[in-house]
Amino acid sequence: MSRGLAILGATGSIGCSTLEIVDAYPDRFRVVSLTGGRNLRRLAEQVRRYRPRMVAVLGMEDADRLRAELGGDCPEIGYGEEGMVRCATADEADLVVSAIVGSAGLVPTLRAIEAGKDVALANKETLVAAGPVVMRAVRENGVRLYPVDSEHSAIFQALQGQQGNTIRRIILTASGGPFRDWPLEKLRQVTREQALDHPNWSMGPKITIDSATMMNKGLEVIEASWLFGLEADRIAVHIHPQSIVHSMVEYLDGSVIAQMGVPDMKAPIAYALAYPERLELPMPHLDLCRLGQLTFQQPDPDRFACLALAYRALELGGTAPAVLNAANEVAVAAFLREEVGFLDIPELIREALERHEVGRLTTVDDALAADRWGRQEVRKLMLERGSERL
Repeated sequence: MSRGLAILGATGSIGCSTLEIVDAYPDRFRVVSLTGGRNLRRLAEQVRRYRPRMVAVLGMEDADRLRAELGGDCPEIGYGEEGMVRCATADEADLVVSAIVGSAGLVPTLRAIEAGKDVALANKETLVAAGPVVMRAVRENGVRLYPVDSEHSAIFQALQGQQGNTIRRIILTASGGPFRDWPLEKLRQVTREQALDHPNWSMGPKITIDSATMMNKGLEVIEASWLFGLEADRIAVHIHPQSIVHSMVEYLDGSVIAQMGVPDMKAPIAYALAYPERLELPMPHLDLCRLGQLTFQQPDPDRFACLALAYRALELGGTAPAVLNAANEVAVAAFLREEVGFLDIPELIREALERHEVGRLTTVDDALAADRWGRQEVRKLMLERGSERL
């Protein structure tokens, strides 16, 4: 019997890769619902190809445009958070692929969990912003979270057949992005185009910038803490430029188990979709002899201030990670609009965290309120900085 998929964020890189796996295994997977952002042309093509029962877009105008594009052969089309939630909780969905970028994925993912759906989680912000709420819902509803980020999937795979109480630490690897070897003084001149030119991975613009600042790794540290129940001091980060070792688990006896592979997101996606099975994929073989060497180094805290800020937010706990994530989303969006510089991103986040009075986080409303505060605070900081430059 085929497995029904709800794909949240179908037009992004994770969503498109998921649909490639559906193409390769049409007897195993069927598309029940899709959600998309601004790329309505791609979403319309996906709807025609996969015939979902339900679709959701960002706003009412987007829904009208998609309806006009599809004509009479049109599924149910919703919009906004309500439409996303309807897609995430569709009756026929057995697994929800949560791939909406940013905190917009939080509520639909949480509602899917509350509806008893297993989730393939590519939206790290869900656990960053509301880790205690989400993990409580996972336990209460008896569902599974399958990590899709290559690093968390690697940890998940390395833990198979092992006892959790035998872990000494986990080691998340990071490419270091395009600026890992640049002189520090040169980082102030980083352009939008340079930051979007990732050396190893093909990702959307927001995640690519997060990779350049290493905030993506900071968010992954927080996500890993919730997924695997580990404190910050048991989660290390190593820069690994080749992106072949996706992450490692070190056990109490000194053994280290690493998961390796060519850098392609289809492998962790397929593992989440078919768990505990492995699907045959048309992937290139990993040729370690041709590679010659694999190298590792400690992240430079001056170069990658965002990583240190993420560790700080995790240690503060409560609402701090939600503020960190919100502040980062606003700062990165401003950088992509060329309104702030590359090094302004960590500075804006740092100032927002310093101004935030950390509170308890026990409900999704607490997370959403902290998210709003973080966004407003960074916008206020940007206005203040603009005034200072006049």
